[in-house]
Amino acid sequence: MESQHRAQAPRLRDLYDRQLRREARPDGPGCRVERVGDVVRQTGPAHAWNGVLWSGLDDTTAAGAIAGQIDHYRTAGLSFEWKLYGHDTPADLGDRLLAAGFTAEDPETLMAAEAAALPHDVPLPEGVELRAVTDEQGVRQVVEVHERAFGTDSTHIGRQLLDRLAADPDTVTAVVALAAGEPVSAARLELCPGTDFAGLWGGGTVESWRGRGLYRALVAHRARIAAERGHRYVQVDAADTSRPILHRLGFLTLSTTTPYTYGG
Repeated sequence: MESQHRAQAPRLRDLYDRQLRREARPDGPGCRVERVGDVVRQTGPAHAWNGVLWSGLDDTTAAGAIAGQIDHYRTAGLSFEWKLYGHDTPADLGDRLLAAGFTAEDPETLMAAEAAALPHDVPLPEGVELRAVTDEQGVRQVVEVHERAFGTDSTHIGRQLLDRLAADPDTVTAVVALAAGEPVSAARLELCPGTDFAGLWGGGTVESWRGRGLYRALVAHRARIAAERGHRYVQVDAADTSRPILHRLGFLTLSTTTPYTYGG
């Protein structure tokens, strides 16, 4: 059974590559996705995610493609990210990006699971309630959790979430966990219309509340919504701390993903 489970990974990875990378749709207002040669990229406002979603390069085309993307975003006055996956080609593409002036961020693990097969009723710790994020106050709570959990400025996440909720609310849902009115955990679900996938993003819990099952509860909550909205799979770029939890829940490892950033 375990070998059959693992055998699904290449097929699921191919589906992910096709639907969410090669045929990607803009993920926010004012953004556009275009294919230029063997590169698919998104360009939008400065606060949006700008970068390369997919590439199908080889030793003869990589240098020109890298130079072309640098020129495109530099002309637009934008910093950007080349989202490199472990199975992308050529095998030394990461080294080529570093040589061109990119900076590699921490790698994560691309994981996916069938939404309907995941636990949907993980109990919350006593005294904790989940609240849907629908307005500016809720978005501020999400940003507060992110900044306390990860120690980084998350203002841009709040701006992107507010924009999506206002312009296209059917493509995103967010939730915050409150303990005595204090936000202690938060996460969002990005729904990709016309695809089999929904993405789990931003799952974070403040340090004093870790180890009590909140991360698993928020995964279950979002997986249930994804299944109800007709998405067969949920996927996540998992940090090292999340990967063992997701594996135990039934997520498959599809690849690795490393952000290579330029400018900023």
